[in-house]
Amino acid sequence: MFKFDVIVTGSGHAGVEAAVSASRLGAKVGLFTLNIENIALMPCNPAIGGPAKSNLVREIDALGGVMGKVTDDTYLQLKMLNSSRGPAVRALRAQSDKIQYKFKMREVIESEKNITLVQTHITEIIVENNEIKGVVDELGVKYYAPSVILTTGTSLGGKIFIGLQSFSAGRMGERAAIGLSESLLRAGLPLKRLKTGTPARVDARTIDFSKLSVQPPDEPDKSGCYNFFSYRKEKKIRPQVPCYLTRTTELTHKIIKENLDKSPLYSGLISGIGPRYCPSIEDKVVRFKDNPSHHIFIEPEGEKTYETYVQGFSTSLPVDVQFKMLKSLPGLENVSVIKPAYAVEYDSVPAVELTHSLMTKKIKGLFLAGQINGTSGYEEAAAQGLIAGINAVKYLSKQEFFEPERKSSYIGTLIDDLVTKDLTEPYRMLTSRSEYRLLLRFDNADLRLTDEGYKIGLVQEEDYQRFLYKKNRIKEEIENLKRVKIAPTEKNKEIMGKYNQNFDCMQSAYQLIKRPDVDFYTLEELGYVVSDIEDIYLKKEILEQAEILIKYQGYIEKQENQVNSQDKLEKIIIPDNINYMEIKQISTETKELLNKIRPKTLGQALRIGGVKPADISVLSVLIKRG
Repeated sequence: MFKFDVIVTGSGHAGVEAAVSASRLGAKVGLFTLNIENIALMPCNPAIGGPAKSNLVREIDALGGVMGKVTDDTYLQLKMLNSSRGPAVRALRAQSDKIQYKFKMREVIESEKNITLVQTHITEIIVENNEIKGVVDELGVKYYAPSVILTTGTSLGGKIFIGLQSFSAGRMGERAAIGLSESLLRAGLPLKRLKTGTPARVDARTIDFSKLSVQPPDEPDKSGCYNFFSYRKEKKIRPQVPCYLTRTTELTHKIIKENLDKSPLYSGLISGIGPRYCPSIEDKVVRFKDNPSHHIFIEPEGEKTYETYVQGFSTSLPVDVQFKMLKSLPGLENVSVIKPAYAVEYDSVPAVELTHSLMTKKIKGLFLAGQINGTSGYEEAAAQGLIAGINAVKYLSKQEFFEPERKSSYIGTLIDDLVTKDLTEPYRMLTSRSEYRLLLRFDNADLRLTDEGYKIGLVQEEDYQRFLYKKNRIKEEIENLKRVKIAPTEKNKEIMGKYNQNFDCMQSAYQLIKRPDVDFYTLEELGYVVSDIEDIYLKKEILEQAEILIKYQGYIEKQENQVNSQDKLEKIIIPDNINYMEIKQISTETKELLNKIRPKTLGQALRIGGVKPADISVLSVLIKRG
């Protein structure tokens, strides 16, 4: 029990994906956790998905990961965001039952015969000759493995702040990982402090929901289907519940402003930098002082609990101030608080210390994933965990690492941003972070990545055959649309008139579906017969994909040309032994940046903040000259 192929420390979303992927690839995995009851815990918002994050979950599923499937099995509400906008920005969000989610994830972990669960506190890594050899726990027990993945979340040197009070903890009710930070420093890895926070949890029985706006779940679409994260065949139809919306008031803002001196954010107690895109409520009130009110969402945490999440109301103000703030919200005048809000400060390793494989540059066999790399969010963590797990196994067998590219995935974009840009704040995945977002849509993650997942060995044969069938049927449906002609009969003219579309001459179904407001259901009204597909969810995916490829053909081709143009730089490899400090034609500042990041290609070098196109031209000439 002291020797493994791969050791994973931490059992959050990154740790789970890392352990499962490594296990399914045949490695003997030791999964170490501070608390076995908190596997895949959602310590903040009990929700999965949202803009760009949903793309990550879909990509995890397409590669053979588990987050999408478990989310589909445990949702309380499904909602497609931006549904009226183009496919590049549509995003599924699931309000999750956090209790069922962690139980389901633990079930997944315990069903893996290659995973050994160990509840202990890892305090040290064992490194010899710049290679990882294992870890040591607080009792001095040594565990050995040639691959180690650290997924420590906010536990690494974690410290919780509530008002002017603070104490050591990774999350409320769970101790911090103490000692490991010092071990990483001794091994030559630098650290930086980051900060995040979470709002209070309140008793739903003490909320007056009549004063709140209802945020209902999605109904089935025209095909009779809901939207799900996983591409796998089984779909679980669960009863759904609403979320609710309230707003801050003038009194809320007054209470916050009068108590800013008690906030550790403004008193200087917290030195870590927080996530820009998820600020605390006091930060919102200060930064957006002209905004008279802010949205606050009231969201259930589980089917069988009255514990409720107050989204958008993260704070580190004292408990008595928090109570006053909460009671100033419409509908929460008599609310009872179950858990107070708090801020947590923790250690992370600058991700520029990693390669695209997520292995550290200084210590072979040591991989990092999740918040230790400076990210925020369950989805970002899970994506990194999956890639770290795959590459930890590839390291064992000396195989080429799997490094997703920017052009093929949001996961590739996420990792490239982390290892290329010297980030100073927690990184959150956004649609705008990808220059190829029209190609990297929520709807086509399987078409982009399932072949890779199958080659790696994580996508099962049944799922892969289903994927191949779908891929072929999309092509067949597009060709069928081109062949079928539809006549402008009086009935068809009337149907098209309902959609404000003129129809005065014989046209192919392909030409008609290019029009706005015309979809396959319109074509069926016009007499077009969709090929019989028994599985309604597979049919929905095939028709949706065919329609998008036709409607957005010009835009897609334009972006593909952009990818091909950028690919020229991605294919120019920078030699590992290049000495940037000897290059006279570029500035000292640029030399230092290039030397710190050590980019693999000219394309990656160009994405480093501060590196100019002229510098890339110099590098290109020098590389061509050898």
